[in-house]
Amino acid sequence: MLTKLLRAAAVLAGLAGFVPSLHAAKAVEVFFIDVEGGQATLIVGPSGQSMLIDTGWRGFDGRDAERIFQAAKAAKVKQLDYVLITHYHRDHVGGVPQLADRMKIGAFVDHGPNKEDARVVNEDYADYVKTLPRAQHQVVKPGDSIPLKGVSIDVLTAAGAHIQSPLAGGGQPNPFCASSPKRENDPTENAQSTGILLTYGSFRLIDLGDLTWNKELELMCPNNPIGSVNVYLTSHHGLDQSGSPALVQALHPQVAIMNNGARKGGSPKAWQIIKDSPGLEDFWQVHYAMEGGKDHNVPDTFIANVDEHCEGKYLKLTAESDGSFTVFNSRNKFQKTYKAKSR
Repeated sequence: MLTKLLRAAAVLAGLAGFVPSLHAAKAVEVFFIDVEGGQATLIVGPSGQSMLIDTGWRGFDGRDAERIFQAAKAAKVKQLDYVLITHYHRDHVGGVPQLADRMKIGAFVDHGPNKEDARVVNEDYADYVKTLPRAQHQVVKPGDSIPLKGVSIDVLTAAGAHIQSPLAGGGQPNPFCASSPKRENDPTENAQSTGILLTYGSFRLIDLGDLTWNKELELMCPNNPIGSVNVYLTSHHGLDQSGSPALVQALHPQVAIMNNGARKGGSPKAWQIIKDSPGLEDFWQVHYAMEGGKDHNVPDTFIANVDEHCEGKYLKLTAESDGSFTVFNSRNKFQKTYKAKSR
């Protein structure tokens, strides 16, 4: 009898040790780093692998590269496995050389050669190309994926093209196309932006870089190939050249996050389209937008940097595989958790 009891106790002890492991799956962390109206979004997958989307501006005594480095340190990331460059404008690619001096980079990912013949763009692209030999290099096209362990990173747009087949959950007619008439075509690198959808279990986050209005329509009309998302990172920092209803409102995001600066992004018209999106629970901003005033900014609680001359505070998102997630404001330590979205 004693032997049986000991064996039973050993089995129970083993089960007790096993039960926590059922809940040991790590969350995905996303840091929306303040680079003053550019983009630098750090994704850390459940495996610990990391991907940075864009690197902010060059210059400013290495300000943006240092802010990325500090965010990576907070995330316990010692190297960047992937650095995805959405396009070759200075507020997205300019910080590459300074960042490469601070952190090891596994691979650069981009849409291929620069498509805009402008002096500043050519200069930043040339500096980027000079840095490429310090890591591997991958050119992606729509339909490709970026192999970040534990999550799916689907490439939706790149080099002016977009996915031709709907993703799981997509393919329905888009009723918001009618309220999004075409505009003049954008000949710049913005229209070439590499856009991605991150999926972790039931959680979905979309980032289309600075993809412009007409390219959004090409992607989303007449049918929505994506379906709905939990989090929409505002296209083009919340500028009016992007963020059409055909994109924003068709995605039905629970939460929108705007990576604007004090005096870049956050245009009132674009802000209002986001605010009016059906089903939107909350809207967060990296900066208070001076152009918007009190009528076109969210409450200070949801803004990482409320002063024009700020300390570069970030927003952090932590996502679980069941679709629930939490957004944390590093300035005031306020955080809010969102339940999994039913689709």
